[in-house]
Amino acid sequence: MAVTVRQLQRWKQQGRPIAALTASDWAIARVLDGAGVDLILVGDSLAMVALGHPTTLPLTLDEMIHHAKAVVRGTQRALVAVDLPFLTYQESPTQALRAAGRVLQETGAHAVKLEGGTPAVVAAIAKLTECGIPAIAHWD
Repeated sequence: MAVTVRQLQRWKQQGRPIAALTASDWAIARVLDGAGVDLILVGDSLAMVALGHPTTLPLTLDEMIHHAKAVVRGTQRALVAVDLPFLTYQESPTQALRAAGRVLQETGAHAVKLEGGTPAVVAAIAKLTECGIPAIAHWD
């Protein structure tokens, strides 16, 4: 049975550990999914580990979508979340909605992830969740 957002929420409330790992291609996604990983993140770190960039900054939304499609094809059970790359959500909640909508529509992923706890990012997350898009927030 495929992992759902509601299931992850329930497991968190129950204190059940949730296994979450990162994949950027079909082969790794197959291995992680087969091992029972609950959540697979298509992380923007793929800019460095898969594409050879020195940082995540050059990564585009089109590149994230390309890799996310492969990861989704490699999963049957795990919930797949996709990082929104730099400057695809920071300008406005509307920009975040467009980027997240593309990710979900074009890849079949189940959620998006945004970095930062600034008021602008909080507003973007509010817009996404208001529209029914599951959003994972991460900040240091």
